[in-house]
Amino acid sequence: GFIPYGGTFLTFSDYSRNAIRMAALMKQRVIHVFTHDSIGLGEDGPTHQSIEHAASLRLIPGLDVWRPADTAETVVAWACAIESKSRPSALLLSRQNLPYAPKSGLEDISKGAYVLAEPSEVGLKKKAQAVIIATGSEVGLALHAQQQLAQSGIAVRVVSMPSTTVFDRQSTAYKTSVLPQGLPRVAVEMGVTDGWWKYGCAAVVGIDTYGESAPAPVLFKHFGFTSENVADTVRAVLQGKR
Repeated sequence: GFIPYGGTFLTFSDYSRNAIRMAALMKQRVIHVFTHDSIGLGEDGPTHQSIEHAASLRLIPGLDVWRPADTAETVVAWACAIESKSRPSALLLSRQNLPYAPKSGLEDISKGAYVLAEPSEVGLKKKAQAVIIATGSEVGLALHAQQQLAQSGIAVRVVSMPSTTVFDRQSTAYKTSVLPQGLPRVAVEMGVTDGWWKYGCAAVVGIDTYGESAPAPVLFKHFGFTSENVADTVRAVLQGKR
């Protein structure tokens, strides 16, 4: 049979909300593709920049929300959406091009979150002292922050979490293997911070205001989405200042 799907800017998902909710309520396999998912949209300004939309969609029971970081995660998200016969899915994609992040395999992506990079991958021979959780376009930022921290001898694990909704359904054992107890956590997403505190984060690099109109690189710096700021946030957490 046919698999219905649609696409628009993420900020316009509000216009589709009743249809999305009804698909979830009715357990229908509908795929919603939403692009331009953050302040990376740039000059179009705050009317078109999604801030609360990802978090809002994640609140809908029965809806799987994916925010992939690269081509591999996008392929897995599409496959999961197609195979999910009793749940609708929303794929939140960036406007800007994103680099591919090397992975040991693809199987754990379908679990919603997985360990993308351990300290050993940036030359450190010790266990992680903290975890950076990132999603979508911010995964690359987390990897750069990990490299900067490694230069100071600080060991960090990077977790990519393309789908909080899918990860939350995993076993306690798997979730603990990805987010070990006792390690401080810092989450990074270009959106409201509310949904990240449930993972026991000590700090969240996010946006709890509306965006601005400016080139994307200017906005990233203005709102603190730089590898330097993420690294400084991790340092502050480890020093007990956050």
